[in-house]
Amino acid sequence: MTDFVYAPPDTPLDILHEDASIILVNKPAGLLSVPGRGEHLADCLMSRLQGAFPEALLVHRLDMDTSGVMVFARTPAAQRHLGLQFERRHMKKVYHARLWGEVQDKTGTVDLPLIVDWPNRPKQHVDFENGKPAKTDWRVVRHEAGTTRIRLFPLTGRSHQLRVHMKEIGHPILGDPFYAEGPARDFPRLMLHAESLKLRHPDGGMGMSFSAKVPF
Repeated sequence: MTDFVYAPPDTPLDILHEDASIILVNKPAGLLSVPGRGEHLADCLMSRLQGAFPEALLVHRLDMDTSGVMVFARTPAAQRHLGLQFERRHMKKVYHARLWGEVQDKTGTVDLPLIVDWPNRPKQHVDFENGKPAKTDWRVVRHEAGTTRIRLFPLTGRSHQLRVHMKEIGHPILGDPFYAEGPARDFPRLMLHAESLKLRHPDGGMGMSFSAKVPF
């Protein structure tokens, strides 16, 4: 990845919902969630959102290459509340991905522990001795021209979890610059989208669900 050039999309904010406690945004692919190291990596969803909502606070992140639903807090209390929901795995996230090849089973679970691959970071890899537990349920949506559209239900939130888990079952996510090879990598973007997010509202605890249309 030494030839990486950060060229984030120049698109307006796509606000899915806002109220006194939370803001839900549809993050475009190619935009960092938070600033990277160095001035050239300063442009990110967090800074763009704070341009419109200066009080916005980070709750979680999506990989730069992943698009989809992100929630931000507008108060420290809401940030704590949402953070605990993530920590306790009360939030339900559903991802839509397009994979290389045709997955034969209709549903399945990948249960493989992950740890950072230090010589090749930020890549992650499976490590049964030292890795942290990582579990993903999946369900095939349909086959499409030698590829598979699939819904992914992460039960843990490890870095690159969905990307590594799909590679490990022999069906890397299309366009993945880290884990796909050859023709599977030759797509204009990573075909991974955070399609929906279920949470409890920090003010009152009401269950709410937010979604963003799959852009590929």
